[in-house]
Amino acid sequence: MKIFDNLHKKLSSHSAVIGVIGLGYVGLPLSLRFTEVGFQVLGFDVDEEKVQKLNSGNSYFKHIPSSRVSQAVNDKLFLATADFSKAKDADALIICVPTPLSQHRDPDLSFIISTIEILTPHLREGHIISLESTTYPGTTEETLCPYIEGRGFEVGKDVFLVYSPEREDPGNPNFTTHTIPKICGGHTKNCLQIGLALYGQIIDKVVPVSSTKTAELTKLLENIYRAVNIGLVNELKTIADPMGIDILEVINAAATKPFGYTPFYPGPGLGGHCIPIDPFYLTWKAREYGVHTRFIELAGEINTAIPKWVVDKISGSLNKKSKALQGSKILILGIAYKKNVDDMRESPAVEIMRLLSQRGVEISYSDPYVPHFPKMRTYNFDLSSVELTADTLKNYDAVVVTTNHDDFDYQLIAENAQLIIDTRGVYRNNETNVVKA
Repeated sequence: MKIFDNLHKKLSSHSAVIGVIGLGYVGLPLSLRFTEVGFQVLGFDVDEEKVQKLNSGNSYFKHIPSSRVSQAVNDKLFLATADFSKAKDADALIICVPTPLSQHRDPDLSFIISTIEILTPHLREGHIISLESTTYPGTTEETLCPYIEGRGFEVGKDVFLVYSPEREDPGNPNFTTHTIPKICGGHTKNCLQIGLALYGQIIDKVVPVSSTKTAELTKLLENIYRAVNIGLVNELKTIADPMGIDILEVINAAATKPFGYTPFYPGPGLGGHCIPIDPFYLTWKAREYGVHTRFIELAGEINTAIPKWVVDKISGSLNKKSKALQGSKILILGIAYKKNVDDMRESPAVEIMRLLSQRGVEISYSDPYVPHFPKMRTYNFDLSSVELTADTLKNYDAVVVTTNHDDFDYQLIAENAQLIIDTRGVYRNNETNVVKA
């Protein structure tokens, strides 16, 4: 128990060195939270540009001010590095890397596997390894354990292994890393106790569960719950629309019921790294047990189809003005997947751009959070954000509200756009040039 006691003591006294692998939307705020309570943090990332920027005290996320990064750097509590041999200098190794889907919509664990392969030569007694990446039940014990045991370590005695899924909500001012309760499951009882000691230093409430599998499925349930309910209201939107019923009015009326109902809101599709992807992790794993997840897959099909429905709505709205979709000029308002962030992952706005381009539309976009269209695996638009003025708005045949950033001047848009396709329920006063989609 000496290894367990020493590590527990170092975590409790904040003398442990924390290593965070992957300095993205999850890893960076987690790193900064550890520094805020006095831990030394090593931030690992393969992107040298990110490493240099952070060590210069600069943030690359709009919702994370550079002042937080510079404070951690100036206090000598944070160092970013691309040198993974420094993993031996950390006591905790927290893995926060992407888990996308393959082109066939199967789980892609390549980032997790490449990370543990890089870390394995530098593992030592007294390490705690925590996986935070969203994945299917069994990943932690099936994928990470063999690498640890392959080095001759006994999990739960020499090295401790936990799964503790991220619960970040970028851009949400009501919740921060330390106020969001955190799930933690250990491979053994000792692993769980070390995991609770790790996260208990920075999180107000840590919720222990019986195993890593339970923690993995808990994360999937959270996101599948949202995906299914968003799929429901997205389908209801397509039913209410031809009936001339405002689905948002229906949802808001239903939300007055004080029990048995939680409001979910439709949009132009489903975005973000988690909700469009995570259900497919479970459906893939379920097939191993001979289970067909029809309900979950149906919600995925509905949400995936919504961007096409929006494009058809744009086309029909232009037709009513005796304009063809092909050859028209359309401005997309907001290409991040949610309001007030710069996160482009799985953004339905970009899929709408692709579909419109295929149909011969001249596309522009405006997004104060994304000044230049970034490099993406699936999409490639050589575009920069358009400044919204009365003159520029008048030049477009249609303006499509796909992400309802607070920075947009919606009155200016309403007064100058020829046609507005509103997928987010921004306009509620029956403006004559607004079509709800």
